Amino acid sequence: MAQWREVCREESFRKATSFTHRRKEIALFKLDDGVHAIANSCSHEYSPLCEGMVVGTHVYCPKHGSRFDITTGAVLDLPATSPVKTYPVKVEDGVVYVKV
Repeated sequence: MAQWREVCREESFRKATSFTHRRKEIALFKLDDGVHAIANSCSHEYSPLCEGMVVGTHVYCPKHGSRFDITTGAVLDLPATSPVKTYPVKVEDGVVYVKV
């Protein structure tokens, strides 16, 4: 059963960061509407999405340029064809929690 896990303080990162929970790499992105969490690996070939370029609500894979919607996990550009998993996020008193 998924549980809320304390990850970090919101001010500890500017735009993106990542963490590992039970061998799952998860990326956090700070967007205008809040903090979002997605799987940190491109679904095409391993590449850490937290290192990709963020434009609006999209992140570009730093390896081959696939584009993903950070808010939904949807893949928007090839070569990736599968979405990435998203995770619920909440921020309370400046602390970021992710449900994993």
